[in-house]
Amino acid sequence: MVLVWKMLLGFASFLLAYFLLILVRFLKKVWLNPICIQSFMRSQGIKGPSYELLHGNTKEIINMRRYATSRAMEDMSHDIFPRILPDIYSWVNIYGATYLNWYGPQPQLVVTEPELVKEILNNKNGDYPKIDLEGYAKKLLGDGLSASKGEKWARMRKLANQVFHAESLKNTLPAMITSTEIMLERWKENEGKEVEVFEEFRLLTSEVISKTAFGSSYLEGKNIFEMLMKLTLIVSRNARNNRFPGISHLFKSSDEIESEKLEQGIKNCIERIIQKREQENCKENESSKGDFLEKLLEANEGSSKWISIDDMVDECKTVYFAGHETTTSLLTWSILLLAVHKEWQETAREEVIEIFGQMKPNADAIPRLKTINMILEECLRLYPPVPAIMRKVHKKVKLGRLTLPAHTELLISPLALHHEPKIWGEDVHHFKPERFAGGVIKATNNNPVAFLPFGFGPRTCVGLNFAMAEAKIALSMILQHYKFSLSPNYVHSPVQVFMVRPHHGVKIILSRV
Repeated sequence: MVLVWKMLLGFASFLLAYFLLILVRFLKKVWLNPICIQSFMRSQGIKGPSYELLHGNTKEIINMRRYATSRAMEDMSHDIFPRILPDIYSWVNIYGATYLNWYGPQPQLVVTEPELVKEILNNKNGDYPKIDLEGYAKKLLGDGLSASKGEKWARMRKLANQVFHAESLKNTLPAMITSTEIMLERWKENEGKEVEVFEEFRLLTSEVISKTAFGSSYLEGKNIFEMLMKLTLIVSRNARNNRFPGISHLFKSSDEIESEKLEQGIKNCIERIIQKREQENCKENESSKGDFLEKLLEANEGSSKWISIDDMVDECKTVYFAGHETTTSLLTWSILLLAVHKEWQETAREEVIEIFGQMKPNADAIPRLKTINMILEECLRLYPPVPAIMRKVHKKVKLGRLTLPAHTELLISPLALHHEPKIWGEDVHHFKPERFAGGVIKATNNNPVAFLPFGFGPRTCVGLNFAMAEAKIALSMILQHYKFSLSPNYVHSPVQVFMVRPHHGVKIILSRV
């Protein structure tokens, strides 16, 4: 009996010690480490909102963003920085251009100083890798090109460059033109009526990426896009929700259940497209399409096989998503700006008619669209698709004048840089495409890192040339056929749903040229 009691006491002591260890680790993570890091950063002159136990500044940030976007803007202002990122807008003015805030117990250094931004994004030593995607974001993009790191990223980047390189784009232009023609044909039924262009451009860009990257029509990829859009909404509304490890295994929210179904559904659809292409290649006895899917299949075959089916699915998800979201945003805001600024709409139309007449755009003449290019760049400045870029500190590192502790996250805001009066002047919130007449270097006062619509450095968006070519073709063909004005029913309400988009769409009235 005594032996039994000793065993029970020993087991109880073990459990007590175990739970004490867990408690110590928990307190270290949620209390001691944040206090030490906050003190360390303040000793270097980096201030910020005080850390609150467990949730950091997350609740405050969520509440600020909800309030800022709870109603439409009263006028057609392009001053969207305090609306989309009110926390950064407010805290930069209080604590300085670089400050520390907290995502739960996770420290985040918000960086809006161009010199430091350049040092981070231009780093080639792996000191500032991409953050690890988790939860809903992981389900949306997996470990594709936009999220992967190291050797895997390098090999995928090389593969993607072969497909999206400027010279390779010439082969994609016919699909861009044909898809735009289909959209314009559809618009004939709405001449003199109201058209909501955000949805129109979403269909257009989805069709283009389906054809050019995967050799399929929009109808074949329709389910993928619909599921991606649903998953994007889930990612957006859960962007700053803290969940502690273990809870999701005990209780799954409706969003978690839905996201798992969507993730599996997207995977099944992509696998069917891959299988269909493999069967086509077997029948033809050769691979001849040369698109993104073909390159993935080549990497999955033979003795040099270095990519799995799951990897292929992740890469396809990334290209499907990124391949249409950015251009949809760019075209939508461009049409809005030209509908409001009729003088620039007419100037752009004159350029298009001078270069193409009523003929279809061609690869050789597209670089001559100087006015169109200026308009698109000014649109990307005022309404950057991605308002924030995330990196992390892998190990203790020196950044400019600062020493950063390991595992610190870095938040860089293109939106903050694009709306900085010290860089762009007091008319920073005005639509002035002439800023870019002399190129980005001149527009940014010799500080090109202040213009980040597609990132900067080694991880600049691989689809930059693709997106710009698609936007130039679509905008040129629209201007050839239509004049457009803003509908009186339009409500100016920019929001961030992964990317910056109009909450109620953009409604215009079409009339024939």
